[in-house]
Amino acid sequence: MDQSALNVLLNDKSLSEPLRAIVQKVINEERLSMDDGVLLFEEAPLGYLATLANHIREAKHGDRTYFNRNFHVEPTNVCLYTCTFCSYSRLIKKRDEGWEYSLEEIMDIIKKYDDQPVTEVHIVGGVLPQYDVPFYAELFRQIRAHRPELHIKALTPVEYHYIFKKAKISYEEGMKQMKEAGLDSMPGGGAEIFHPEIRDQIAGGKCSGEQWLRIHEIWHELGHRSNATMLYGHIESYYHRVHHMDLLRQLQDKTGGFQTFIPLKFRNKGNQMSHVDESTIIEDLKNYAVSRIYLDNFDHIKAYWPMISRQTAQMSLAYGVDDIDGTIDDTTKIYTMAGSEEQNPAMSTKDLVKLIRQVDRHPIERDTLYNVVTDFKDHVFEDDNQYKGYLSLPVVNK
Repeated sequence: MDQSALNVLLNDKSLSEPLRAIVQKVINEERLSMDDGVLLFEEAPLGYLATLANHIREAKHGDRTYFNRNFHVEPTNVCLYTCTFCSYSRLIKKRDEGWEYSLEEIMDIIKKYDDQPVTEVHIVGGVLPQYDVPFYAELFRQIRAHRPELHIKALTPVEYHYIFKKAKISYEEGMKQMKEAGLDSMPGGGAEIFHPEIRDQIAGGKCSGEQWLRIHEIWHELGHRSNATMLYGHIESYYHRVHHMDLLRQLQDKTGGFQTFIPLKFRNKGNQMSHVDESTIIEDLKNYAVSRIYLDNFDHIKAYWPMISRQTAQMSLAYGVDDIDGTIDDTTKIYTMAGSEEQNPAMSTKDLVKLIRQVDRHPIERDTLYNVVTDFKDHVFEDDNQYKGYLSLPVVNK
């Protein structure tokens, strides 16, 4: 790996000695401390962060940039919890403003994709009593029976904590039942900020940071993978961000079960924190870069393009990001309801490949576990909807 750009920083006398010491740590592949992480947020110039983060990104992945063909199912947006940052959920007393899908309605949504080579269904939603262990176990079984090759990535520890408590079973028993029903992996949602000083203010009542981490740990111990997130840009400090990432890094040292880290930008429309200004694009890019530098044992850093816009997602590929999520297909309302730039979040495979190529990166369609589905380095699109090798995955005939 070419270290010339890092050597320039190492010899840049305009940088403080602590910042140059961090450059040396990156060169030596030494782990950063929490103090180092806070220093990067507080003092490091944006160009400095981009150089370090891109060096690490390219050491791990070169120019490869990943995406997948996925769709989201959100069983309900009615929820028992009242997170102050959430624009998506509706309280039970206002449930007429939301939706509550039955198992049959969810399966109808899934069957709409039978003739498409999607590889993943992503299932998350609000918390309600009827969405319990038997409901989700039966849902997973029906999806598995209907389309065996479709990867089921479903539910956060917030949902699992509630349904296991309601069923009066341990986390261990609950996750074992989910695995047996057909669950393949867990998304990273519900992490918010782990530190109780902040979590109690923005997400009081739902599972604690410790409980979130423990449910992921159990899932990893069962031999499966999951993702991790962090909600940033609201009332937290830089210390809280680094503390959050440090706890993730510690668990990753223990289990190795996390695949990717996804920083999630706080959006302030339609929620109880609308008085809090949103972070700037510069702050967003800084956050991606520090995440890549600090989380040395995470393989991937993902930018969720529907939340930050396509253009910012492109820029993030120079700040440590190597994954921009998937096609989505306008099947998620979580961020559109909070005022994200992408009010109709859907991109075709061709759109995603073009977006990645425009910034001289190498687009690769992956499955959920980062196996290569299609390498687009030399692919030529035949028309707006098709590309050579389009049906490289099995599909279900209606």
